[in-house]
Amino acid sequence: MTIAEEAPVAAPPAFPPGRLFIGGSWREASDGGRMDVLAPATGRKLTDVARATTQDVDDAVAAARAAFDSGVWSGLSSRERARILQRAHDLLRERTEELAQAESANAGKPITFARIVDVNNAAELYEYYAALGHHLDGEVREIAAHAHAYVKKEPYGVVAAITPFNFPLILSSSKIAPALIAGNTIVHKPASDTPLSALIVADVLQQAGVPDGVFNVVTGPGSALGDHLVGHPGVDKVAFTGSTEVGARAAALAGKSLTSFTAELGGNAANILFADADLDTAIGTVISAFVFNSGQFCMAGPRLLVERPVYEVVLGILADAVPQVPFGDISDPATVIGPVASRGQLEKVAGIVDRARSAGARVVTGGERVDLDGGFYYAPTVLADLDPAAEAVVEEIFGPVLTVQPFDTEDEAIALANDTRYGLASGIQTSDLARAHRVAARLHAGITWVNGWAILDPAIPFGGVKASGWGREGGPEAMASYQRSHAIVIGLGPEDRR
Repeated sequence: MTIAEEAPVAAPPAFPPGRLFIGGSWREASDGGRMDVLAPATGRKLTDVARATTQDVDDAVAAARAAFDSGVWSGLSSRERARILQRAHDLLRERTEELAQAESANAGKPITFARIVDVNNAAELYEYYAALGHHLDGEVREIAAHAHAYVKKEPYGVVAAITPFNFPLILSSSKIAPALIAGNTIVHKPASDTPLSALIVADVLQQAGVPDGVFNVVTGPGSALGDHLVGHPGVDKVAFTGSTEVGARAAALAGKSLTSFTAELGGNAANILFADADLDTAIGTVISAFVFNSGQFCMAGPRLLVERPVYEVVLGILADAVPQVPFGDISDPATVIGPVASRGQLEKVAGIVDRARSAGARVVTGGERVDLDGGFYYAPTVLADLDPAAEAVVEEIFGPVLTVQPFDTEDEAIALANDTRYGLASGIQTSDLARAHRVAARLHAGITWVNGWAILDPAIPFGGVKASGWGREGGPEAMASYQRSHAIVIGLGPEDRR
């Protein structure tokens, strides 16, 4: 299906109303409040969930604190926790279709994408950290005579996990799994627009054997609940993913009480295409890098830098190829590009493209909203001939929009790539291995892909530099961020001082 066909979008499946999960029990908000959950593919109501109050957040933190202090989870051996996480992995696999339907309908993801990317990657995170749980060790340190020293790795305590709307299941799992295996308890606040998979995960973890109070979910508006949770005196660590602006505010709130804080924030990655690249392969990578998840990916590649000898050739190929990417009905297994997640996001994307067009940018393809059954659809768009300081180049668009700029030298490409306040991801397309190593070493980013994009695995750490945040998710680095070191030094008796 192409954009031009504009086929009708299938009705999303029905979902039961959602409640809060606190202390091992499902309950309504303390004031009975509810809020609607919309389907991005239609703009219509999917279901409704409890709209938590700050009192509910207090109750969730208290439940997590009581569970942590009791030792019901942290007191288990890491191998016992690992066995429970492995059961969670198995249950997630068994409930793949339920989770995929929820993620697809709630976040506007094509159903094939939800199954293969979202559910699969989330399940793998639990499996990976369960495996690491069999190898949690402290260290013995060699120090001066008359003492014996060792370092224990201990959980922080209560973790506040705050997650965004673009990858609800994956980005919650990338926090929940390492935090749990390390022995922490959790209060999860999912994005207000996309809470459904978080509620299924709560049920999965309870079925897997996670004790009551260890994992809690509060749904509701981030402006009130998120701020209250981040600044809560009962929270020992905050793990946040979201925009740079909201992340900066959250960091400031956490900083008032010196709460440990890690954050994966915004991005505006450059993808550098050199003239020696295999264009057939490179163009496929370029397209997937900017349309992946409808461009709503902090590590997307929305800025393409092309070596001048192939600049117009690349634009011509993009003009032909991008409109052929399957677009539209998220229930169609062939669909690659679905809607953006909300009406507000659609307005943002459209506004940036309209202003770029008015300022003289060349619209190579796309540049318009697409009317599909009232959904929040924007045609995948390629913009060229922009000023390097243009809004569309400088700002994180978070939609299916690619800007293309030419460069003449390797140094110029690196300077353009690094000319951003962000530093989450970057890419290089080249057949010259020496150049790949040379350029990658000079890019300011937490991850660099060469001749590919979005190659991720639970074992690979990701995160940002500059305004893209600090700390890492994935790999043993993520688990380490949910542990603190406790040094224990034992003085030896006088008779042992030799």
